[in-house]
Amino acid sequence: MIRYALVCGAGHDFEGWFGSSGDFDAQSGRGLVTCPACGSPEVRKQIMAPAVVTTRGREAKAPGPSREMMMTAMGEVRRHVEENFDYVGDAFAREARAIHEGRSEERGIYGEATPEEARALVEDGVPVAPLPQAPPDRRDLN
Repeated sequence: MIRYALVCGAGHDFEGWFGSSGDFDAQSGRGLVTCPACGSPEVRKQIMAPAVVTTRGREAKAPGPSREMMMTAMGEVRRHVEENFDYVGDAFAREARAIHEGRSEERGIYGEATPEEARALVEDGVPVAPLPQAPPDRRDLN
């Protein structure tokens, strides 16, 4: 596994794990790599120093059950939202703002917003968070 330091177009720093050096390019090209903070697909690698792992250190450095546990938890969050919140499609930004301003019934919603719409909501104090993406089909991954 290779760990890359990543940054989105909005400047959010995060990291991603990939099976090989070409996997980032392939997955990013298919839109599978997005910012966990704002959902932007405009993600690029940051410059970072390589970590050299010896045979002895591999066991300690390999991603373990905690990564799998986090992926499972993110899937459960998404499933909960899809089952209990109202889907508003591309009207998400408009509806979230209306709920925040008291012009619409208060309720949990989810839908799509452009990175610019999401950024404007956050800047205006509207409480929003990106919904974890549905896990990709394992057949599409390496």
